[in-house]
Amino acid sequence: MSKGKRYGAAFVILLVLVAVFLALNICIGSVNIPLSDTLDIIKSALAGIFHSITGAESAAGGAGASSTYADIVLDIRAPRALAAVILGGALALSGYLLQTFFHNPIASPFTLGISSGAKLVVALVMVAALGYSRQVSSWLLILAAFVGAMVCMGFVVLMSRVINQMSMLIVSGVMIGYICSAVTDFVVTFADDSDIVNLHNWSLGSFSGISWDNVAIMAVVVGVATLCVFLLSKPISAYQMGEAYAQNMGLNVRLFRIVLVILSSVLAAAVTAFAGPVSFVGIAVPHLVKSLFGTAQPLLMVPACFLGGATFCLLCDLLARTMFAPTELSISTVTAMLGAPVVIYVMIRRQKEK
Repeated sequence: MSKGKRYGAAFVILLVLVAVFLALNICIGSVNIPLSDTLDIIKSALAGIFHSITGAESAAGGAGASSTYADIVLDIRAPRALAAVILGGALALSGYLLQTFFHNPIASPFTLGISSGAKLVVALVMVAALGYSRQVSSWLLILAAFVGAMVCMGFVVLMSRVINQMSMLIVSGVMIGYICSAVTDFVVTFADDSDIVNLHNWSLGSFSGISWDNVAIMAVVVGVATLCVFLLSKPISAYQMGEAYAQNMGLNVRLFRIVLVILSSVLAAAVTAFAGPVSFVGIAVPHLVKSLFGTAQPLLMVPACFLGGATFCLLCDLLARTMFAPTELSISTVTAMLGAPVVIYVMIRRQKEK
């Protein structure tokens, strides 16, 4: 099989998997909804949006689907599934950027403590707002998560100039994550508010409670960041060949590294702001995608990592909701079960290659 055919087949596989798991996430749950009813509900909703925009009269539709089914699909499952697509893709892409930045296959927002730093600042903002009985906007949550991510990322970058061994740098990032998580747990434990249960669930990682307004905001933030990453495909390719090679190609390495830090932090911040910390996606997915495509070309890896992250998180969220229903697992529990073996395999293979 030629490279072009392999790449095309790989993209088709990812797109089909995203579509299948998206449908399963919307149809399957504590109440199973037939696919035909789900399609009728979605068609009616889209028709209603179209008619409201154009001002035309809306034709009656979706008669076969009950209003209860419509509420479940449109208000609960559809925004949650789309959030898994958007945030899963963002997390995988953030992991790919960090692996490129540090030239380390197990670098990710989770292992470097970036997600934990973002979680800490978001938790502080949420607890402070709850203490004053005020609502926190999605934009403020993203800003808080970005600040936390940048602080931890800055600390990791400073550590990288002191520590030459990447293994020790990863250990330092893990320790930062533990410290931030400990402080977050302390804040959440002693916060006095009726919404503390929701805050605790968020601190463990979850796609539940996502609204359409949240989906719109995360789509804008992640979409812009993903487009910027895609436009940087050629500089990323040069950087992967080594800093000396990138400089010879005319790349401003220092500025480029700053841009990578900002973009990876924005993507990680968007995930943490809405879903809390989600582990192992940023490490496992880029390696799975590279194995599927048989290449590390950024022009292919950027969209492939996004689709791979979306597929991975859709699968994990489906398992989290259904494995022990009606009890729901945190998303990080499932991503760890599926992603940790991939990380172990990568580490063993890397050791054998030395």
